Amino acid sequence: MPEPSAQHSPVRPLWRTFLVFLGPLVLTNMLHALSGTLNNIYVGQMLGVGALAAVASFFPLLMFFISFVIGLGAGASILTGQAWGTRDAEKVRAIAGTVICAGFVLGVAVGLCGMLLAEPLMRLLGTPADVLPQAVAYARIMMAALPLMFVSMLVAAALRGVGDTVTPLYSLVVSSAITLMLTPALIRGWLGLPALGVTGGAWATLVSVTVALLWVAWHLRRRGRALAPDKDFWRHVRLEPKFLKPVVRLGIPTGLFFITGSVADLALLRLVNGYGSHATAAWGAVSQVMAYVQFPAISIAIAASVLAAQAIGAGRLQQIDSVTRVGLGMNIAITGGLALVVLVFARAIVSLFITDPAIVGLAAGLLHITVWASLIFGLASVFTSVMRASGTVLVPTIISLACLGLLLFPLGWAFSQTFGLRGIWMSYPATYAVALLLQTTYFFLVWKKKPIVKMV
Repeated sequence: MPEPSAQHSPVRPLWRTFLVFLGPLVLTNMLHALSGTLNNIYVGQMLGVGALAAVASFFPLLMFFISFVIGLGAGASILTGQAWGTRDAEKVRAIAGTVICAGFVLGVAVGLCGMLLAEPLMRLLGTPADVLPQAVAYARIMMAALPLMFVSMLVAAALRGVGDTVTPLYSLVVSSAITLMLTPALIRGWLGLPALGVTGGAWATLVSVTVALLWVAWHLRRRGRALAPDKDFWRHVRLEPKFLKPVVRLGIPTGLFFITGSVADLALLRLVNGYGSHATAAWGAVSQVMAYVQFPAISIAIAASVLAAQAIGAGRLQQIDSVTRVGLGMNIAITGGLALVVLVFARAIVSLFITDPAIVGLAAGLLHITVWASLIFGLASVFTSVMRASGTVLVPTIISLACLGLLLFPLGWAFSQTFGLRGIWMSYPATYAVALLLQTTYFFLVWKKKPIVKMV
């Protein structure tokens, strides 16, 4: 469907616009997680625990690098959203071109350094000696794929800024299909392909990301979209400081949030490990389930950010309140509804990951405590996302980072002294509740009274 013009945009209720934007975004996040889970199943089932450990040992490093690109993507979505709100296609191309160029340069720099330093980095992460050679080989190929992975993520972010969440979904479908077919073939050497063992999954990722990017380029050119990689777009693929600076300013808080959250989770995991292997296994199962429950909350926050940015760009400032209300309502309905489903069927859901009845019961009880954290997190995220869409990042970021960095672990430790293992999980809803209270207070008492000015 061609992109609507400013004069002929179909008028639809905001909640429906939200859902049209949100549906493909949620599916994209879930498919991305599912493809990673299935890839690990391939490696574990076909090559054994040692190979799975080699692959798993690289992922903390990968997530560290990706966190910064997620941040750049968040900034790119907001800036392109504001430009798209004014239907300034030239400015949209300039912002997207700058961000994509920056992502590629960053990917090349990080990828080259990572390939050269793969072994010391893996040793620094404490990779077991028996899987170190496989982990290093896997890491080097994944590092070579980083430039294209970064570009793919930033293209998707720019497309979200102009309201297109369907193309990134189709792109991920293409990428996932290739990965899931090519990974076992390259691991075992099927279909006349070389048997590459543990590195087969990394090579499959490199091939799938390349093909998916080519598909996106073909699709956008065929549909005549604003971000189609034609001659007009390519002349904007350069580093423009006037666009790069606000993208970085908007994006760094998001990257820091993910990094701080990961560090806080690792600190809590140390507490959990003290309760024995059953507790650690329960942690793994609960974490898997919670990742899927949080996808709607994260997606709603992204949608609120983009729609608020488009409203600001178009000068429809009165619509920001509506975006906030709909975002909060969507969280209560969708994230809250999903939390209820998990609450009712906790044992059955946990049984998909583990079979030991004792651990199933333990994990189900822990889910009853922590599942509500996703709803509280989602509500707080709507406020921070709407404020970020206007360029307000400092105070919301300080609140988020302070709660994750200064509250989550201390509360987990304190609650565990009284309530035992369950107390560690109580720290999640408690921390997010404090963050929600502070973000809401700042939103209504300070931010609402400040003038809103377009950034582009």
